Amino acid sequence: MTIKSDRWIRKMAEEHGMISPFEPKMIREKDGEKIVSYGTSSYGYDIRCAPEFRVFTNINSTIVDPKAFDPNSLVEFNGDHCIIPPNSFALARTVEFFKIPRNVLTICVGKSTYARCGIIVNVTPFEPEWEGYVTLEFSNTTPLPAKIYAGEGCAQVLFFESDEVCETSYKDRGGKYQGQSGVTLPKI
Repeated sequence: MTIKSDRWIRKMAEEHGMISPFEPKMIREKDGEKIVSYGTSSYGYDIRCAPEFRVFTNINSTIVDPKAFDPNSLVEFNGDHCIIPPNSFALARTVEFFKIPRNVLTICVGKSTYARCGIIVNVTPFEPEWEGYVTLEFSNTTPLPAKIYAGEGCAQVLFFESDEVCETSYKDRGGKYQGQSGVTLPKI
């Protein structure tokens, strides 16, 4: 397996629709204002957060159970930013839609701008032939409220191409998160 460069990412996005919408260069300013960067980097792609958020709340005093997740544990919110309460959590989705090739696996890591503020971005790997909008998990590890921005960078995707095609892809096995279109809650 080899990590793929900016040239490969551009080619795959432009010729095969791997990332849409696609930004071929790194964007650091928007309307003359500095932003958390997004777009193509040397060996990855910095994804953006869409303006759809779900923030955890304890209003119903439920238990967070991945086998029986209660959607009432979340408050839906749309806006250009989201405030995550102290020691809390929010879900969002990417602006970008991904179509991962059969011989590619991605790993996604949070951006240092957020990490240095105590905001952890967690995203699971995009498996071969997975497609959809990525659900983003933001954890505020601080005792203070934390702000995340829609339309700006939040994590970096690294692409690994295998020298052979996998025997069974995510699509082949009917993965439960295939084709997700919005903030997607846990499924069993």
